[in-house]
Amino acid sequence: MAASPLMRDVFIETFTEAARRNPNLIFISADFGAKALDVVREELPRQFLHPGIAEQSMVDIGAGLAMEGKQVFLYAMGPFISARCYEQIKSLLVTMNLPITLLGVGVGLGYDHATMTHFVLEDLACMRALPGMEILTPCDGESTREMARFAIEDPALRYIRLDRQPFPSVYGGRFAESLQNGVATVAAGEGLAIVTSGNFVHQAMQAREILRQEGIDLGVIDLFRIKPMNHKAVLESLAPYSRLITLEEQCLDGGFGSALLECLSDQGRSVAVKRLGVPGLYRAQNGNRAHLHQLYGISLDDTLCAAREAAKQV
Repeated sequence: MAASPLMRDVFIETFTEAARRNPNLIFISADFGAKALDVVREELPRQFLHPGIAEQSMVDIGAGLAMEGKQVFLYAMGPFISARCYEQIKSLLVTMNLPITLLGVGVGLGYDHATMTHFVLEDLACMRALPGMEILTPCDGESTREMARFAIEDPALRYIRLDRQPFPSVYGGRFAESLQNGVATVAAGEGLAIVTSGNFVHQAMQAREILRQEGIDLGVIDLFRIKPMNHKAVLESLAPYSRLITLEEQCLDGGFGSALLECLSDQGRSVAVKRLGVPGLYRAQNGNRAHLHQLYGISLDDTLCAAREAAKQV
């Protein structure tokens, strides 16, 4: 079986294919760590810029190019392109509604051993607060490729959250059907569902397989576009379920689960929701991602416990 591709490579390769035909596409990267970047730099030197390890300056440069009519993609590690560049994004890109795509790689706890400087547990809360900012989170190579094509074909101010690790295919060629909805049922269940995105789609599917052996039919919903949320499509996806669990590698305050609760409240839908996410504290500990998930209460075991408890109430 072929190895699963890295999301960043899939996105950059999709960009490169389009950029060969469209000289208006510009890729600016504060990082040289991906081999796919070497192809862009070597084949399309007039469409690639490296500003150095200077993410804030990168946003300034991208803003200027966008104002001159270029279609700009900005790429950096998740914590740096979100938190470190927040003032530039707010003051330049948002204020002028520039159609720039921001690519953050290694979101959540993706850079596990690097600890707090590289964790980004609040980028959803931060980016959700910015007017006009779209937010997308793919969960596999296929969804990444389709989001890249979408970003190229439909320029807008957009933040795409890429995981650092490769993950197996979830959709099997079906993702394009759901892209415009912003949400998809990965696996249908009965009465109880996990709503999540990104790498945790895979953890939710693991939980589903384990719980099926216990007679619990757990649904899995991939809410991959958190903003703007398609309320109609989300409510239709959640309609079969009386209890929900949200699962996120983010701080609970203002994060993924909060966004879903806001949607349900605004649409007048009353349903029991249990949120699993990082509680209101930082733990600057070293360890792999699985260890950090246990530390923050968002591991597979935590997911199973929450689902078993919720299933009793269905």
